[in-house]
Formats: sequence, structure tokens, C-alpha cells
Amino acid sequence: MTAVRRLSQLDALEAEGVHIIREVAGEFERPVLLFSGGKDSVVMLHLAAKAFAPAAIPFPVLHVDTGHNFPEVIAHRDRAVQEYGVRLLVASVQELIDSGRLRERPDGTRNPLQTVPLLEAIDGYRFDSVFGGGRRDEEKARAKERVFSLRDEFGQWDPRRQRPELWDLYNGRHRAGEHVRVFPLSNWTEVDIWEYVAREGIALPEIYYAHERDVFLRDSMWLTAGEWGGPKQHETVERRTVRYRTVGDMSCTGAVDSTATTVADVIAEVAISTITERGATRADDRLTEAAMEDRKREGYF
Repeated sequence: MTAVRRLSQLDALEAEGVHIIREVAGEFERPVLLFSGGKDSVVMLHLAAKAFAPAAIPFPVLHVDTGHNFPEVIAHRDRAVQEYGVRLLVASVQELIDSGRLRERPDGTRNPLQTVPLLEAIDGYRFDSVFGGGRRDEEKARAKERVFSLRDEFGQWDPRRQRPELWDLYNGRHRAGEHVRVFPLSNWTEVDIWEYVAREGIALPEIYYAHERDVFLRDSMWLTAGEWGGPKQHETVERRTVRYRTVGDMSCTGAVDSTATTVADVIAEVAISTITERGATRADDRLTEAAMEDRKREGYF
């Protein structure tokens, strides 16, 4: 009698992610993968490469550029795009501000401003499916998402229109003008991401590991000084050893005190954390109790 081989946790998650990516490629005409250079989007790109190997990834990647990105992350984004041989599209917040279609916010953060250039890019390139790196353990609103998340003709999300996904059957049907957001990492946790990074030897931006940095304290978070408007007169810049658990707009992404310089160190640190990476380090999620859900309803990813 042949013994049944049981997949490990990482093998099962990888197989699920590859299956979802292939399902989208077979069912939709114009997919695109949102790619910031952060850990979740890098893992998604790695899964896409596995899904179609030895062929090339058959869709482009799209970065919604706030103009206030960490330089280390942009450098890694460009290296990854070259390594995986994919076409990079950039939707620029700064271009929309310069043209008068967007206004700077008083608090300086541009994360909420990403919705308009994202929706314009989806409409302009006629994408019918958009891969996102959201995970259900990150935040309450993201926990409501299905793997296939229908968006209406205005790019808006209505949780009441979520479709059942029994037995991992995904319904991608949509009307003209609508599109589907797809989340292959839905069932992954932050620890799963890091354990997969360790197993696959995936390179990440150096700011995910402990390093010395000039930061200042605002709303209990260590922020990096930059052209976005920090620090203010009463905020003192300090040199500290920190790392980032998530990366986004510099104005709202905080660092955490850390001595984790290797992947193994990060896994040990994350395993005992009681706060998700967004809960600990993303100021834009603290604007209101339902900040993320409000942005998702408008078309945010």
C-alpha cells in the first residue's frame, strides 16, 4: 500500500497560490500583479514565476508610486523586475498632483491618494483582474475579503457582494467595466511569509532587517524624516537600530526597535509578536476605526 504524502504547511500554501495564479491566467484576459517591492508582493511574484516556469510570467506588474517611497524599496523593485523578466508599469501619485487631479493631504501622507491612480491605470489598460498581496491576518477589513473579490464599474468594493468560495471554487464572472481583485496570499500569515522567504532564499529590501536609521517619534511610531513633511519642530530625530515589518509611504510607515538582522531572527521576533505588522506600524490605518474598510470601498487595494 502506497503511503500518502502529506504536504507541509508551506507546500500547501504554495500549491494554493500557484493554483490561484494559474486559474486567473486561464480565466481572465488581462491580469496584472500589483508590485511595490515589499515582502508580500515579492513572494507573489515568486509564486507567479513558479506557476508558469519554464515560460515567462504572462502579465505585467503595476506599482502605484506615491513619490514618498523608501529608496531601498524602489531599488529592490527594479532589481526584482529585471530578475524575473516582467514588464513594470508605474501609476504615479505625483503626476496626478502636478496635473491638479489630486491634492496633497494636510498630514502629508499619500497612501490614501493611491486609489485614483490605481483605478485610472486599471481603466486605461483595461485590466480585468488585479493580483493583490493582502493577507487576512493583517487587518479586520482584509479578513472580510474572498480570494476573488469583485469590484464594480467604479472600482468599489461591497462586502455584501462577496461570493462563496466553497471547495476552493472561484467565480470570476463579471460585467463589462467591472474587475476582480485576486488575493493568492489570503491564507498566509506573516510568519508563513518569512518562513517561505527563508526556504526559497528570496531576497527582500534591506530595511526589513535591523539597521541604524535616523527616526523621530510620532503617535508612538518611529518615522523616517523626508520631504513629505517630517519631523516637525517639536519632534527630535534620533539614531536608532530599527527594522520595518511592512513598507509603504514613508509618511505613515513606522519602524520598530529590533536587533533582527537575519531571516531566522525575524521569524523568532514575529512569532512572539501580539500585534500585526499593519497594526503596529501603519499610521493610515489609525485614522478611524474603519479606515481600511472605507478606503477599500472606494477602490483601494
